[in-house]
Amino acid sequence: MTTPETGGPAASPDPPRTGRHESPEERADRRWGEMLQEVRVAQTGSQILFGFLLSVVFMPRFAQLGDFDRGLYVLTVVMGALATGALTAPVSYHRLLAGRRLKPQLVDGAARLVGVGLMLLALTVSSALLLLLRVATGSATTAAGITAGVMLWFAACWLVLPVQALRRHHGHGPDRGQDRP
Repeated sequence: MTTPETGGPAASPDPPRTGRHESPEERADRRWGEMLQEVRVAQTGSQILFGFLLSVVFMPRFAQLGDFDRGLYVLTVVMGALATGALTAPVSYHRLLAGRRLKPQLVDGAARLVGVGLMLLALTVSSALLLLLRVATGSATTAAGITAGVMLWFAACWLVLPVQALRRHHGHGPDRGQDRP
């Protein structure tokens, strides 16, 4: 089609579609399904860790812990509970918003909760590891050093590698920035 003024192609009111060629609803459905698959892994890990933490208080050696270690245990259990709550929250979020044509808002809100849940899970693992290593090694310094190393590994796997991938591909491909969880 040509315009009478220029003889060239008519301007399209919509820019050309790139990437997956999916509607906003299809995109929200896809992102929701992908997020649920990711959350299943994190939920299982947080629930197993939290269940184990709940049993520690009933073990005979718990009575021998000092005040610092007991405080660290309480902090660890609370963070485990918070992580479990955040990582299972997308289910109730979905139940409350289902059928109301709010899938994009659901996906965005649930993604935020999952991010918070993953942060809390990392902190729970960190404090549980610190507590365990303090008891196992008898050295606060050794326990802190090993825990710091493990948390650096978490940071590398969970943050540094994804950020590097984003930087490597920044500006490449038609979908850049369109598929944030």
